[in-house]
Amino acid sequence: WTVLHILAEGKMRCLFSLVFGGSLILLTSRLEAKGSGSADIYYRRTLWLLAFGIAHAYLFWNGDILYPYALCALLLYPFRKLSAQALLTLGILLIVVNAGLYISKGFETRKTLSEGQAALAASDAGKDLTDQQESAKDDYEEWRKSNRPTPEELERDARHWRGTPLRVLQARAERVADSHNESLYSPTSENWDIWCMMFLGMALMKMGVLTGERDNRFYARLAFMGYGIGVPLNSITAWIVIRSHFDPPTQDFSSVTYDVGRLAIALGHMGAIMLLVKLGTLRWLTSSLAAVGQMAFSNYICQSVITSIVFTGYGFKLYGTLEPYQLYYAILPIWIFQMIASPIWLRHYRFGPLEWCWRSLTYWKRQPMLRAASSS
Repeated sequence: WTVLHILAEGKMRCLFSLVFGGSLILLTSRLEAKGSGSADIYYRRTLWLLAFGIAHAYLFWNGDILYPYALCALLLYPFRKLSAQALLTLGILLIVVNAGLYISKGFETRKTLSEGQAALAASDAGKDLTDQQESAKDDYEEWRKSNRPTPEELERDARHWRGTPLRVLQARAERVADSHNESLYSPTSENWDIWCMMFLGMALMKMGVLTGERDNRFYARLAFMGYGIGVPLNSITAWIVIRSHFDPPTQDFSSVTYDVGRLAIALGHMGAIMLLVKLGTLRWLTSSLAAVGQMAFSNYICQSVITSIVFTGYGFKLYGTLEPYQLYYAILPIWIFQMIASPIWLRHYRFGPLEWCWRSLTYWKRQPMLRAASSS
């Protein structure tokens, strides 16, 4: 848990958000340089991503990221003309807002636990509860089911996911409906977490950081500073959480530095990766990862399809049967397969299958797929 907390959890998603924001600048600047209108293509691309996200969420993975990314992207287009400095400022302001929201959440969690447990104790003692106590009890029970389920509740949940494909679809639909019904443009939504990184990614694209235009010293400094800030900061929060025995309010309060810590580590990863690529080090690895990245959409959905078959009633029904460390036995073969298959696929085809589909729908014209095909 500590290693993931310091180096991985939320950091890869942060990198994804940075690159996604950069892709907006890449797409629109190329279109506008050709004298083409970019709004039509941009919004068609985004709305198709929204549709793909809805299908992915309901069919394969209720933790889908495409749907919220598309919702965020719908509002980003007007900001493309801002300077890199203005975009950086926007991103930093949203990080500050998020920090305040984590503090607010900490107080809210503390109140839910203290008032809910008091109401529950009064109920167990046979006392009549006021309307306020009943409400507090209900809020606490809802929190407990999500965060501290009983073994019986866990087994009941697992039976849904190990059931028939129709039962799996029903269980997933319940989760997705709840998340998609949230107020996605309010400050309490996870979209603000995404927006802050997308704005920063747009700025990094304009600054030439994502395109490798900076020199090797820049990326070495980026890696050094990112890890130099992120590792100590995340280590401190890990120590605070562990020392509190994973106390929920403490976890919320310690998240005040969450976005700063994950951004620092993500920039450290970015600097290290860009430096490896520019130096030509471990080319066998970076070229394979680059192929996986070129097919990121197809590989993302592929992972969901495979794990749905492995874990749910779609196939082998292993949901809830593995210890956390055993999950790596499922992850490693998938990554080996994708790192071998992606370069082979791209030797013959211009795009991954879903990238081709998305691109054709975006431009409303069938795109050339075979490498040998002429690009008309």
